[in-house]
Order: sequence, then structure tokens, then C-alpha cells
Amino acid sequence: MLDTISSPPPLTAEEKQLLKSNGRYGLFEPQYDLGDPDAIEIERIHHFEVWAGNAMQSAYFYREAFGFQLTAYAGPETGVRDRASYVLEQGDVRIVLTTALGPDSPIARHHLLHGDGVAMIAYRVPDARRAFDALVRNGAASELEPTVYRDDFGEAVIAGIRAFGDTCYRLIEDRNYHGAFLPHYEPRSDKVRITPAGDLRVIDHIVTNVEDGRMEHWVDWYARVFGFKLLAHFDDKDISTDYSSLRSKVMTSRNGIVRAPVNEPASGLMKSQIQEYIDYYRTPGVQHIALSTDNIVATISRMKNAGVEFLYVPDTYYEDLISRVGRIDEDVETLANLGILVDRDDQGYLLQLFTKPVEDRPTLFFEIIQRKGAISFGKGNFRALFVSIEEEQRRRGNI
Repeated sequence: MLDTISSPPPLTAEEKQLLKSNGRYGLFEPQYDLGDPDAIEIERIHHFEVWAGNAMQSAYFYREAFGFQLTAYAGPETGVRDRASYVLEQGDVRIVLTTALGPDSPIARHHLLHGDGVAMIAYRVPDARRAFDALVRNGAASELEPTVYRDDFGEAVIAGIRAFGDTCYRLIEDRNYHGAFLPHYEPRSDKVRITPAGDLRVIDHIVTNVEDGRMEHWVDWYARVFGFKLLAHFDDKDISTDYSSLRSKVMTSRNGIVRAPVNEPASGLMKSQIQEYIDYYRTPGVQHIALSTDNIVATISRMKNAGVEFLYVPDTYYEDLISRVGRIDEDVETLANLGILVDRDDQGYLLQLFTKPVEDRPTLFFEIIQRKGAISFGKGNFRALFVSIEEEQRRRGNI
């Protein structure tokens, strides 16, 4: 079982020095014999799947508020008897929204426990059987044995492993499939669009929250099972306010396509946002998904006009912005009006803003990010974001 995987050894002196010299950024090769590392070749994030209480209504929200387009559907009409799924696309981002059609479904039980949440993250791989075998040999627990799914448009091989909490990773081999999405999905399109199609283009990273003391376990799991490398880490001195803090490590795939930060709560005077997430989600899970854009000013403007709520950023944040981050292309007054944050590393700068939770529980939310050379994650904005998040926690009576 996954719970028997031991924590990794402490960082070596050389690794600590490399982190220090790179501003806490650096790539470390995993110290494990991966057996067949080339088998775990991730071509891209195929999609992520949210199990929701009402997928039809959720699909409407993501289309009208985020600018996604409906492209495919699976349900009783397509031969799928226990669920209904809606596929939404924007750029290279694909979301599958799924709801149960009966109370005995694992989807219904998942929703009862967690509310709307990410149940699966799917990677496209060239050989799902080979990748699955390698992951299981490396210590992963099977969730779905490699299975061939077919319809009139071809076939796809899908396999799965269990990960943190009730979240799974799926491996998708679809080079021989030529339909709208995957077998047993039919093409769908929006007949009337109220909101114009958006300009989000790719998943930048997917962040996981785990219990206090479990971050090292899952960092080790990513290195041991997937062969991921440590890209960055932040301790409670990096990410804290006067009241709460967290620790985080960022893992990345060998080709850099996948970036997977793992957060755990740290001790503070009040309950941290990570602990609040765990309390409401009931288990570890996906906290937020960062979606990149090439024009964050236009994207945030559009989303705000469509009713998306973002975290509040105080005006004082912008008073000395240029002295903190240096010259930027954007107009500071425009950024202040929209609440967009800016941070810089030695590769360039980034702009980012976080939505409020997109459901009633304070769990899943989204980050909108534009990178202009920066490879970091907005360390300089952590305190401002935490203060804003803590204000939302106070309003909910959870701090």
C-alpha cells in the first residue's frame, strides 16, 4: 500500500547549497532505481476530471464564467449507464465534469464526502500498458488495470493508479482513437454562446494539499513512482503571515511538462488555509489548478465581467511595485484596478491572480498566470495572498 512508503532521506549538503545558490530553485535527480524510466514518458496533461453534484450546471458555469467550450458528452445516450460527463476545452486545457446517475455510484460517495473536487488527473502517454507496469513496479497501487475501450472511431488504452486521498492518476494512450474525446463520448457543441471563447491556453501546474507531516511522503512518492525531480521548495519562513503558514515542495516531470506542488500546513497562531482545505475536503486533494494565458489583463477583465470572483488585493500592494519587481510591460494602474500580482525571478517575471473557491466548500479554486520568462511560483506574493485568504477565512468563521 502507498502508506508503507517511507520518507526520503534529508537533503544532502550539496543539494542544500544548490538550492541556496539558485534561490531555492534547482533540479535534483531522484535517487531511486526506476527500472524503466523511459516507460514513464508524459506527453502532456490529457485532462483533469471533476466529480460534481450537477455536472450539467457546472458545465454551464465554466463555459459562461471561464470561457470554455463544450466539445463532447458521455451518458446514457452514448451507452454509459452510471454517469453523465461533459468535456470542456479551451486552448490545450480540457476539463471533464462528471456526475453520478444513482446514489450507489462511487461518484456519488465521492461527492458526499468531498463536494465538487478533482477525482482524476490524466496524462497522455505513448504506451499505457508499459507506463502502468513501470509505475506499479515503482510502488504505485493499481486503480485501473490497462483496459481497451473501443467505439466506431477507434480505440484507446486507459490505466490508472491511486494517489493522495481519493485522487487517481489516469494514463491515456489514444493514438489510435479519432473521435471527439475518448470512446463512448459523442461530439457536442454550444448552440449559443453568451460569453466569448476564452484565451486560457495550458495547465501550468496542479497543486495538492496534504496533511501536516505528509509532504515528504508524497514528494518521495512522486520521485519514487514517476521519477519526478524536485524543482523548488518553500518553508514556513517563505510562506507565512503573523497568523498562519505552510510548507511546499514543487515536483516536476523529467521533461518539465508536469509541475506538481505539494503543500502541507505549518504551525501558526491560527488555522492555515491548508488545514481549512483538509477539514472541508476530508482528505488530501487538489487545491488549485493554474491556467496560463498570454494576456492576463484581457483574461482577468473578461472573467470578472462574466462574474468570476477573485481574491482581493489591497491598494498598498502597488505603491512600490516597480521598486520591488523592476520594469514591466504592463500599466501598474491597470494591474491595480484588476488586482493582478507581479513577481520576478532571475529568468523574468510573472503575473498571477487567484479566484475564490468555485464551489460552496472552501476547497478547489483556480489561478490565472502569465509567465514572461519567470520559472518560479510567485514567492514575493505569498504574504499578500495569505493575508487575503485569511480575510476570507475570517468571514467564514474558520480562523
